[in-house]
Amino acid sequence: MKKAVVIIPTYNEKGNIAETIQSLAEIFKSIKNWQMQILVVDDSSPDGTAILVKSLQKKFRFLELLINKKKSGLGGAYLIGMNHAFAKLKADLVFEFDADLSHDPKKIPAFLKKIDQGYDLVLGSRYIKGGSIPKNWGIHRKFLSIVGNAFINFLMLDFSIRDWTTGFRAIKKEVYLSIEDELHDDRFSGYTFQIGFLHKTLRKNFKIAEVPFEFKDRVVGNSKIGPEYIKNTLLYLMKVRIKEILEMRVVKFAIVGGFGALVQLIALSLWRIPFSSEKSFVIANFLSIETAIVSNFIWSNLWTFKDRKLKASQIPMSFLTFNLSSGGSILIQSAIAYFTSATIGLKPVFTLPIVNYIIDTGVISAVVGILVGMFWNFFAYSTFVWKKKK
Repeated sequence: MKKAVVIIPTYNEKGNIAETIQSLAEIFKSIKNWQMQILVVDDSSPDGTAILVKSLQKKFRFLELLINKKKSGLGGAYLIGMNHAFAKLKADLVFEFDADLSHDPKKIPAFLKKIDQGYDLVLGSRYIKGGSIPKNWGIHRKFLSIVGNAFINFLMLDFSIRDWTTGFRAIKKEVYLSIEDELHDDRFSGYTFQIGFLHKTLRKNFKIAEVPFEFKDRVVGNSKIGPEYIKNTLLYLMKVRIKEILEMRVVKFAIVGGFGALVQLIALSLWRIPFSSEKSFVIANFLSIETAIVSNFIWSNLWTFKDRKLKASQIPMSFLTFNLSSGGSILIQSAIAYFTSATIGLKPVFTLPIVNYIIDTGVISAVVGILVGMFWNFFAYSTFVWKKKK
């Protein structure tokens, strides 16, 4: 029989823990296809929470206690608990569960059903049909919770998850083992752990489901969520999102292309010194394009396609292929440059202040040609030069 361990991190929860354990014990009686166990991870609570749990172990044989000699915070407690549950208790699944009765133990069978259906991580969601938050919450807390989750959806551009910050979860062993090494970071010691864990699980392409539940506010004790939760969560999300965006190949391509465009425009101005007539503008434009191609090749190999980086022996032939692949862009840009010089002519449009640089129709035609050519280049480079490794 598979084993599921409900991990309950505690710090000064003496007033809640007995009722929470009793509520879970009642639900366990109805679960037939899983062996259920409770693991309380106590951060050396000065109120005697651990002492009470020890006394309850005489009544509940499935109750395990783990005491942290040093306060490790929510994330630290869960990591210690998960490691103990999977390594020592031989669990196949763990639950994250609050000690303050805010999570509904009656929903545990629904979580297990989702796991049996093949999901790897199941979230207790307050923001899908059937879920809710306390009506007596202040407007500021409702705002932070609802708008906070909506902001995360927007920032991550992922609307498949409705409740990113929920602490009611079921996690398979495979999920934990796949991201364990990435979670041993000070950023995950507190409530940021929940966001970080879910984010990394999504990036590993595990199957995630949500189960609705009605969140209840604690009756005994005080909430441990402080202003640092919001600050740390936002900082974490902004950092990882910026890093992810910069790691997107199309973004790297755009940055390299943008830099190449700057190189081309500067080179165009320089090449027009020896090729100053309207008739020779096409030559100057062609040479500026080739200058940009050299720049783009170097940076594409070092950054944009670094996962497909060329070997030294491949570079000469690949550079030739790169030039040929860029032929479509060269033809496009040259055609636009020829059309501009032949029909409109090289006429000044405006002058950039400070640098006193004249923007004329020739420069504008080059910009238009660059943008059109970039669409072709991305396809050609990905397909012909830096081929996907098999």
